[in-house]
Amino acid sequence: MVVTLPMHYSTVEQIAFSQGTTTRLLMACAMGAVVGMEREWRHKASGLRTNMLICMGAALFTMLSVVIAGDSGPNRGQIASNIVQGIGFLGAGLILHTRNRVLGLTSAATVWVVAAIGMACGAGLYVEAGIATGIVFVSLRFIGLLESRSGWKIFPMLYEVRGPDENTMYKDILCALDKAKLRLNIVERDTVGAQERVTFTVSLNAARHRQLLANLIACDSTDHVASFRDEEED
Repeated sequence: MVVTLPMHYSTVEQIAFSQGTTTRLLMACAMGAVVGMEREWRHKASGLRTNMLICMGAALFTMLSVVIAGDSGPNRGQIASNIVQGIGFLGAGLILHTRNRVLGLTSAATVWVVAAIGMACGAGLYVEAGIATGIVFVSLRFIGLLESRSGWKIFPMLYEVRGPDENTMYKDILCALDKAKLRLNIVERDTVGAQERVTFTVSLNAARHRQLLANLIACDSTDHVASFRDEEED
């Protein structure tokens, strides 16, 4: 970014200003990349490039807000204040609504906080931006793992059940779900050769998932039962 300063600024001051601008943009890219790599590793829609661009864009808008308003401008934060609203629209596009779930809330929140980190870089607050980046990375990378291992977090899993007789298999599935006080939510059903296959999703904590899987395997009508962590889950 090249900004023309008023004539009373010396060449040295102009060069220092340009270098400071470049540093802020590069710092924003670097911190956005840290968060983006974690999202990329988890195969999320908002990956490395998305978070880098959001963070750098927020930093650039923050700097432009001051430059355009000028030293005597009454509202030097006008452009920067609209970043929050603009990021809100982008985050809303990451949220998906299904029949019984809302997906993408973590990705939307990540985009929102990455924009805030970019604004901090644009304001030259590198220490604060670095601390925020570290907190976000730890939250995304380790807090979710801690929640899963604690046993209290409820998360969705896909169950695939196969059997030779559709009616008997469905009866046993409904029986197992009734014991867990759950409703059958079928995602897919088809016939593969002589096998009937049904896939459904259930949201439970880890202990109840294990119990449901054991109950389904114990049914006489099921030849094969498998469970998968939902890839769309945040």
